[in-house]
Amino acid sequence: MESEDLTDPDLRAAIAASLRDLQSSPSNPVSSSRGQGDIVDLTADSDDDELVAVAPKSKSTVGSETDDEEDEELRKAIALSMQEGDDIHSSNKQEPSGQPQNEGSDKAAAPPAEAPLSGSDPKPPGITGLDRKKMEQERLARLAKRKAEGNISPPQISRQNKMAKPATEQSVPQLAAAGQKPQHSVSGVHQRKETENLFPQPSSTPSIQFPKGVVKKTWALGCPRDGSDIKIEEVFQKSDLELAVLSSFMWDMEWLFSKFDTRNTRFLLVMQAKEEETKRQYEAETSYMKNLRLCFPPMDGQVNCMHSKLMLLFHPNYLRIAVPSANLVPYDWGDVGVMENSVFLIDLPKKPDQASGQTQETPFYKDLVYFLSASALHANIISKLEAFDFSETAPFAFVHTIGGSHAGSTWRKTGLCGLGRAVSSLGLRTSKPLNIDFVTSSVGSLTDEFLRSIYLSCQGDDGLTEFTLRNSKTFPVKNRGDPKVVVQKDAGQEFKDRFRVYFPSDSTVRQSKGGPQCAGTICFQSKWFQGPKFPRYALRDCVSRRDGLLMHNKFPRGRLVQDRSTKEPKLNCRNWECGVVIPIIQQGPEVEASRNLGTVSNEKSSVERKNEKEFDFAPLFDTKVPVPMKLPGRPYGPGMKPWYYMED
Repeated sequence: MESEDLTDPDLRAAIAASLRDLQSSPSNPVSSSRGQGDIVDLTADSDDDELVAVAPKSKSTVGSETDDEEDEELRKAIALSMQEGDDIHSSNKQEPSGQPQNEGSDKAAAPPAEAPLSGSDPKPPGITGLDRKKMEQERLARLAKRKAEGNISPPQISRQNKMAKPATEQSVPQLAAAGQKPQHSVSGVHQRKETENLFPQPSSTPSIQFPKGVVKKTWALGCPRDGSDIKIEEVFQKSDLELAVLSSFMWDMEWLFSKFDTRNTRFLLVMQAKEEETKRQYEAETSYMKNLRLCFPPMDGQVNCMHSKLMLLFHPNYLRIAVPSANLVPYDWGDVGVMENSVFLIDLPKKPDQASGQTQETPFYKDLVYFLSASALHANIISKLEAFDFSETAPFAFVHTIGGSHAGSTWRKTGLCGLGRAVSSLGLRTSKPLNIDFVTSSVGSLTDEFLRSIYLSCQGDDGLTEFTLRNSKTFPVKNRGDPKVVVQKDAGQEFKDRFRVYFPSDSTVRQSKGGPQCAGTICFQSKWFQGPKFPRYALRDCVSRRDGLLMHNKFPRGRLVQDRSTKEPKLNCRNWECGVVIPIIQQGPEVEASRNLGTVSNEKSSVERKNEKEFDFAPLFDTKVPVPMKLPGRPYGPGMKPWYYMED
């Protein structure tokens, strides 16, 4: 074996997996423990720094008040999806990389199922998911070819780029030149003005590109680029990336590491692993990678999903924080060209040396640190944030759902209660009616109560108004959190005319580029839609502004209940999630224009008022958030049905 082959990523994965098999063999009882001297501190700037203890894990568990009906249905659905998806995925690997299938084709690539499957396998799958035998055969073939040609093997990163490059720049339409305007033709026909600026085109060259924060759509193969989208290479900016902290629910390791210079970047992966056996297996499989560590957020009790997606990308002179809805798989980042996601990005400059100890503790910073600490992230990583200037995060709020049960004062900090607190902290709390447009790729057994709780949180309520409404038998009644506030029985009832939920119809999925085979992460069931309490009036068809794409967006929450022993509020959360609240502050003539667009006369009928509220509001968000769906959304009428997961 030649020395350069030791850096071959395929070989290293094969060796690690083979060693795992050897360790488990009765005839070869090799210890899997590693000596202290083998540990490489990924959290320190140099090897001389002392290790700091990992932040303590949460001892929270979910109480028995939670309803498991939807979880059980989801587990059954995912089990079937994974069984079917394996065949589709294996056949798709024979197709040329990056080429989407024809519309409606049964051969289109299906995404891996996006939900935890507990108890289905006695032994969890490997972290890499690679075929060791095939990899070894391919490696030997490459080695034989190199020896025959007398060539020296290329650097590792070059092989990685060749291995996983999904498409060339020439394979997609050229992006618009500076000054050109994209033409969006939507209901209401809004044309960009000649004087308007386009989104700045992202670049993979390291630099502070988004100091004020921005939202981008993920790039999609075959779709024209106008600056409103971003490729994962442009997110990572790999050439001088020192440390990447990555959190995701689904992973494609081979594809992911092809996007980095793995020789010069350190990695900390925040992953889902509920069982100790799974954690130990993942650690064993990656033990040979000296520049990689793993982090497993607590998943005690009935917490079954670590679904948060977050990136902390440490460059020499700035920190990039990215909060995507996309998993770390090529399907979600546009390589297949059938699915789109969104990502929030902000670049924070490094402080001058003399100011490194003066942390700008904005609410965004505090909530980020609180979330990372609860995730059991290494304390040294969290302390690295202090070296960067967080002042530009002041207009935003970092929101999250921390899996578990939260009592005392902690229930206000996370989940739906945390969202209300965040809205209030930004100075946006209001008692005035709001219009809520809610995009999702997963819908469960919705009720008016659920929508009202979200509506009140968006007004800045911390959850106690909804808690009071749900638990009081007589009205008016004093608010549980503030006795000076009186809660009426009809509080928040205007939401029924102002709340719209965007989810793709069956016809939208079937007419998409990938068709039903690419809708594996879009979940809904007919029994919920047809249930007596489902708010069918709120549902709208979700159609992308980029023709033929489907969307992957989700919204988490927790349920505020009364603790049976203390009789005090307690928040139960089954998932780990995170996101960002992005206010759009309007000034000047735009304020009056938006007021006119949203003005509703109370003298008109309910149907007329509802129609007046639905308009193409995308222009109001253009500077910060590229609205992904066509507006106004088509209501579900006769002859329409939503896309039902695993139903014909």
